[in-house]
Amino acid sequence: MFIAYVVVASLLALALIGSGRAKLVRDEKVTEGMHKIGVPDSWFPRLSALEFAGALGLIAGIFYRPLGIAASAGIILYFIGAIATHLRAKDTKGLPMPAVLMAVAAAPLLFGIATV
Repeated sequence: MFIAYVVVASLLALALIGSGRAKLVRDEKVTEGMHKIGVPDSWFPRLSALEFAGALGLIAGIFYRPLGIAASAGIILYFIGAIATHLRAKDTKGLPMPAVLMAVAAAPLLFGIATV
């Protein structure tokens, strides 16, 4: 289970870093999609910081598992918020990405719990 945690946590951390970076540098594709669902520009740095913190927590969880478990739980909550925002805006096209990432975030949580 440890190896499974490391692999999934590392891949999810890379995805979170990429997503956080896109928000931070105001990538046109990301900005357009987020404005469409009503996310103001002032939230972009905060959302980026949450994604970076989640990625850092997952990586730190390799060495201290409770931190990785907490980070996974936080990432799941983050993506529940993203899904709720898409649903509130009636944006079904934007739902698959946060839903998949939320499901992937459950894996390190489960693997982390299994190896404590």
